[in-house]
Amino acid sequence: MPALKEAKSERIEVRLTPATKHILQEAATATHRDLSDFVLQSSLAEAEIALSRRTLFVLEDAQWDKFVEILDRPTTEIPALRRLLTKPSALER
Repeated sequence: MPALKEAKSERIEVRLTPATKHILQEAATATHRDLSDFVLQSSLAEAEIALSRRTLFVLEDAQWDKFVEILDRPTTEIPALRRLLTKPSALER
């Protein structure tokens, strides 16, 4: 049995020029979708790209080797940082 689709209950509104709407409508028509679906799917794709840039990074082999080398270095004690991280925050006092 197929999973039930979540009901669409949220809306966003976008103001745009007639020329911009025409371009979006043409693209939607060219991809055999309605305008709302085209804008939604395009926006979701861009959102995934934007979010992936915050969690995914790609390095060349030499850069990766340098990155791993830095990660593998022994830690350095920084007393001021230790105090900061072990002292109760203003919200905990």
